[in-house]
Amino acid sequence: MSGTDTGAKNPIILIPARMASMRLPNKPMASVAGQPMIVQVWKRAMEADCARVVVAAAEQEIVEAVSDAGGEAILTDPDLPSGSDRIHQALMRVDGEGAHDAIINLQGDLPNLDPKHVQTVLDILPGFHISTLVAEISSPEERDNPNVVKAVLSMAPGATSGRALYFSRAAVPTGEGVHYHHIGIYGYQRWALEKFVSLAPSPLEKRERLEQLRALEAGMNISAACVETVPVGVDTQADLELADRLLSGQN
Repeated sequence: MSGTDTGAKNPIILIPARMASMRLPNKPMASVAGQPMIVQVWKRAMEADCARVVVAAAEQEIVEAVSDAGGEAILTDPDLPSGSDRIHQALMRVDGEGAHDAIINLQGDLPNLDPKHVQTVLDILPGFHISTLVAEISSPEERDNPNVVKAVLSMAPGATSGRALYFSRAAVPTGEGVHYHHIGIYGYQRWALEKFVSLAPSPLEKRERLEQLRALEAGMNISAACVETVPVGVDTQADLELADRLLSGQN
């Protein structure tokens, strides 16, 4: 297959979630605005109103929380090495016949994601193997923070999307100009997800600790759209408190 595939006709949103977070244990069940965080993320995906939504859970507790909220969830192997492997296993279990032709991998720790950005990931997928989002970095502190992943894009002047050339924890590229904060949501052509999870971790992936570099090293192409806001990625207690305040409408 090449990067000339047509647009998705039957997409699915898959949300990987597991309790064994190193920095914030039991993260999916942490309360955000009065509900488990995984339920809030599921709600954002449903509000996007563009695809079937399934939570790919590593534990039964997560399945039950989503089901109690009226959502669809499936149990996956808790020992899978990554979220990509988790959504792939979930896809095979809920759609082994291949009806869904595009997959959105929505991280389970983005409870205040703008729902319209899910559609944006789908909109820029045609013609590419994978799609994702970025936002302009607004401060030197953000640019120089190694926990903020930077995306290097080839993007025409005035354009709002382009091709991703590289991702790094370093402040790249050098010189004057805009830097982009990568947002961890991905769209995949179905076959591209299947290819991606079949590949071994690549040298640059292991060096930067960034899974998307595996795709680039394998010759896959990634489109990226620039959006206005970066959702709070909940990795620490402080992140959780911020997400809770934002979603509760507090200042």
